[in-house]
Amino acid sequence: MRILVCVKRVPAPGSRINVTPDGHAVDTAHLGFTTSPHEECAVEEAVQIAEQYDGEVTVLTLGPAESDEQLRYAASVGAHKLVLIPITEVDWDPQRTASALTTAIADIEAADGPFDLILFGNESADTGGFQVGIRVAHALERPVVNGIKGIDLTHGTASARREIDGGFEVYEVPMPAVLGIKEGINLPRYPTMKGRLASKKAEVSATAVEALTGGQTRVRLHRPVEQVSETLILGTGPEAAPAVVDLLEELGVLS
Repeated sequence: MRILVCVKRVPAPGSRINVTPDGHAVDTAHLGFTTSPHEECAVEEAVQIAEQYDGEVTVLTLGPAESDEQLRYAASVGAHKLVLIPITEVDWDPQRTASALTTAIADIEAADGPFDLILFGNESADTGGFQVGIRVAHALERPVVNGIKGIDLTHGTASARREIDGGFEVYEVPMPAVLGIKEGINLPRYPTMKGRLASKKAEVSATAVEALTGGQTRVRLHRPVEQVSETLILGTGPEAAPAVVDLLEELGVLS
């Protein structure tokens, strides 16, 4: 069982995102970075499957040299091979990214054989484009299902569950297949000290890939004005009761 997981380096969730004065990029001066949460779950799912079926997990990312950090984190929790497509631009559009990933995947498969599963995050935490995994799947001519929160493998078929109101949709797709993993499919493990030490020695293969710019152009980034709410304390203890009644009457709750 050979599994590939494509991940992305993104600002840590909860960080205050500032935009550069020209409005074209995120100001990263005071930001921490991590693996996109959906993709963190995808790595964990791949490692669990590999443990069950004596498989091998390759983790691939397209990003700056600093993305080495996210690859080594994947190694610390069980990934076997790490591949970096280094880029110097701030961010590639989804079409260009998908083109580069498709080329890199085809090259790896030509050398080592096809992957049974290719896992993406349902969407990246920063841009939320929902495009790259689907574009790669179509380019590779493989079935794809997004929003997956459960995977079962039997006899060359992947049974993928997608959560809906009141239950799940179940898709059965022949492997090799591409799945978009959604956060909540599992609880990612924490790396052990042994895993962290081993990840420092893990080999990261860098592969340069040429890809033409896609048809999408970033015009600007816009951070909405923060909505500040104020809390008014009506009082404490029994003396607050009249103020509460007045407020309920004002809201039309009391007749």
